[in-house]
Amino acid sequence: MAKLLSLFSNEYDLAKAVQRQDPKAQTRLYEKFSSKMLAVCTRYVGDKMEAEDVMIDGFMRVFDKIDQFTFQGSFEGWIRKIMVNEALMYVRSKKMIIVDLEYAIEEPNESSFSTDLEAADLMKLIEELPIGYRTVFNLYAIEGYNHLEIGEMLGISEGTSKSQLSRARAILQAKVMKLEQRKVMSY
Repeated sequence: MAKLLSLFSNEYDLAKAVQRQDPKAQTRLYEKFSSKMLAVCTRYVGDKMEAEDVMIDGFMRVFDKIDQFTFQGSFEGWIRKIMVNEALMYVRSKKMIIVDLEYAIEEPNESSFSTDLEAADLMKLIEELPIGYRTVFNLYAIEGYNHLEIGEMLGISEGTSKSQLSRARAILQAKVMKLEQRKVMSY
């Protein structure tokens, strides 16, 4: 395995080898990025087994479209974009994007909001969001898309994207506050 790692000294060397359809490079690409890409897919899909299927489909698309990688920017970023698109296609196919806008939320009291939360705890809270809110939140807050782009990707209006992000944030803040209150009460 160490020999395989040394064959590809950087992302671009690896990408070039994958473009040549080198099986060792394909294996290395999967080994190097599968855990990160599974995390990306899981953020959108929710269920880990379904996310694994989406990730595999995403890698198949990476191998099919590798000639479209232009060596402009990060290879990992290019792969991530494919994975996000695969996850969104999956979510759309399940018709799980739009959340009922009447979803009950309590507006949190921001004065008692604390930032004592571990990243893993926050990711777990994000996973608990309804899928439409979670999708918009991930695209905006984690992937960096703007509301116009999100609307185009999901087939929703820019206003709906903004509304779902706002509601996702409110739900997350309320959940964080509940966690913080439980921590305080347990001391």
